[in-house]
Amino acid sequence: MTFPPRLSSRPVAHPDAVVGGDRYRITVLTDGLVRLEWSDDGVFEDRASTFAVNRDLPVPEFRVLDHGDRLEVVTARFRLSYDKGPFTASGLSLAVSGGISHYRSVWRFGQEVEDLGGTARTLDEADGAVPLEPGVVSRDGYAVIDDSTSFLFEADGWVAPRRGPGHDLYVFAYGHDHHQALRAFYQVSGPVPVLPRFALGNWWSRYYPYTADGYRALLERFRAEGLPFSVSVIDMDWHLVDVDPVHGSGWTGYTWNRDLFPDPPGLLDWLHQNGLRVTLNVHPADGVRSFEDAYPAMCRALGRDPADGDPVAFDVTDRAFLEAYFEVLHRGLEDDGVDFWWLDWQQGPHSRVPGIDPLWMLNHFHFLDSAREGRRGLTFSRYAGPGSHRYPVGFSGDTVISWASLAFQPEFTATASNIGYGWWSHDVGGHFFGTRDDELATRWVQLGVFSPIMRLHSGDDPFITKEPWTFTAESREVMTRFLRLRHRLVPYLHTMNHRAASDGVPLVLPMYYDWPGVEDAYRVPHQFTFGTELVVAPVTEPADARTGLGRVRAWLPEGTWVDLLTDLVYDGGRLAYLHRDLATIPVLARAGAVVPLDGRHVPGNEPTNPGHLEVLVVVGADGTFELVEDDDAADPRTARTLLTYDQSTGTVEVRPVEGAADVVPASRTWTVTFPALAVGADPVAEVDGTTVVARTAAEGERLSVTVEDVPRGSTVRVHLGDGPRLRANDVRARVFAVLDRARIEHATKSRVLEATTCDQPVAARLTHLQALDLDPVLETAVTEILAASAS
Repeated sequence: MTFPPRLSSRPVAHPDAVVGGDRYRITVLTDGLVRLEWSDDGVFEDRASTFAVNRDLPVPEFRVLDHGDRLEVVTARFRLSYDKGPFTASGLSLAVSGGISHYRSVWRFGQEVEDLGGTARTLDEADGAVPLEPGVVSRDGYAVIDDSTSFLFEADGWVAPRRGPGHDLYVFAYGHDHHQALRAFYQVSGPVPVLPRFALGNWWSRYYPYTADGYRALLERFRAEGLPFSVSVIDMDWHLVDVDPVHGSGWTGYTWNRDLFPDPPGLLDWLHQNGLRVTLNVHPADGVRSFEDAYPAMCRALGRDPADGDPVAFDVTDRAFLEAYFEVLHRGLEDDGVDFWWLDWQQGPHSRVPGIDPLWMLNHFHFLDSAREGRRGLTFSRYAGPGSHRYPVGFSGDTVISWASLAFQPEFTATASNIGYGWWSHDVGGHFFGTRDDELATRWVQLGVFSPIMRLHSGDDPFITKEPWTFTAESREVMTRFLRLRHRLVPYLHTMNHRAASDGVPLVLPMYYDWPGVEDAYRVPHQFTFGTELVVAPVTEPADARTGLGRVRAWLPEGTWVDLLTDLVYDGGRLAYLHRDLATIPVLARAGAVVPLDGRHVPGNEPTNPGHLEVLVVVGADGTFELVEDDDAADPRTARTLLTYDQSTGTVEVRPVEGAADVVPASRTWTVTFPALAVGADPVAEVDGTTVVARTAAEGERLSVTVEDVPRGSTVRVHLGDGPRLRANDVRARVFAVLDRARIEHATKSRVLEATTCDQPVAARLTHLQALDLDPVLETAVTEILAASAS
């Protein structure tokens, strides 16, 4: 391919959007986003930057009021005031409109901005929270990206540093309209690409000197255990690491260790045949030394004599080196069967050219290179700053094994969406340090399943493992069930994958995006929405010793909610403590939710478009979901299937496939499952208006209806009868289960059960419960069940 590959960009703004003077330029990009430039020499920048690649946007409505010594620019969302001089706090300000009217809603140049945070370059060795770089949403209604020092992209695809000092600011003034602020960010910085479908399954990663035979045996054991994996991550021991000290360390390497992997193409072919894609770890900082297989070819590509034996230094600012880096070093390994690269750059932001960050360069050019020949691009690397969302997936670094690390990850992941970075991959279970803790490992797997990317990982330590069979029987069973659930979720996840790219809405979002005006939405940073249908509140603290329950403080938005993993029904509009034993975490769906799953309870490795789909439907309100499937190409052929639920008639409808119907199976089995459904009339199933025989099954508190072999062009309907209801929670059975496992006096258990199940109003029972002076966690656990739903 032509080097360098070019980033698609439209960096020059429409002239009608620009208000300019000799040394200042104001560009109104949207009604809530303005670019502010100051240049001492009056030369302004129209090349794409690492952040801003598309400035040629539809010109929004705005007014310019020129008062001679002062300029005002007014849109529906802000009023900018500027004295036409060098930027100062007194001379340049912006007042946010649109419902934000308090004194803190005025931005002034140079003053600290208190936004809601973005993300960080790495979690390497972090044991708990780390400082976050800025995002584009805030409580005060404005946020700022300072793009003054980023490097630039030339028209031919190569890079250049900034010309000199100056200011290049992007002020977001969207009030509490967080969704629109994020969409404006993507408009300027480019969309998130659609990930390959395989990236949404489970990834297996361990820093360990596997042999080829040992690796095959591991994957066969996973298959025998019913543990699906779609990505094989082979850490640095794939290459030579024990090298002559004259060459330096073995951290960098491009030559297969044939003592461990005698036939690399054979192993990679076997992995592909078993439904996995492969990524190899590379630490490129030490360049190419003379012991590497590719050294002679690298020298020839760069016009050097291999006989010299001098190392080829790593230099991302050298165009010829970077071209050879791809065409020589990586292309041959990709021919062996490597699908994408884990770029493990740890050497900081500096290069031979000031302002050009090697991590940025690696992410940018690796992603564009990976997207050649009709493939979807994919990299696996650290975050480099605003605009990094164009190069997923993110590697958050070497995680410390601790409860503090686990507790911070949900917030870290959700908040990253404030800077558009929606595809973080964490070391699920932790990389190093810490102690063995089966409960911690299990809770981490549960969070990982409801994370953007699910990657189990362990450091180079024989005592640190993530294979479920190395844990206690209870943890093993829970991990197995959740790892299977991740692959079952892929139809839902892939739809959200497309939504992230087309609509600018990441899979994981803080709660305040959908409820920006509710104070409680900002008080649960560990809780998040997971796509359009789900809210997740992971358990990230050890279980209480007496009840055996983990507890999480959660906020339930207005409405009726069902936990899809326990079928417990909740009334919303409140903060509450939610309690779960090790088997589960709160995964909530509102009435009307429609969630498609792979119908296989033990899915295979490769998450293809399944021949059996199960659709979870929560009754109580109308619902709709458009399932998106494709052929996984860079320019995909896409099939869409509309799933609807009508509450008045109790009817679920699966409509015929639209678009590229041939990318899905010619016929499918559909299972419709209703969690927490009250008993009613027998359901009726139809295909194209004709009643058909369907399998009906009741399990626990849910009902499932299965219709087999439905042509993709047909319509399926499942009728429950008019106005179906959610069942009332079985308070006695659920309270008994909590008390039965609690390590407290039997007499106390009896008093609690009597107090909570007597024939009195709920308020009286709660008062009685409080008067028993129970341990706090036991009291809140029983209160949760008693007060979950008024129905």
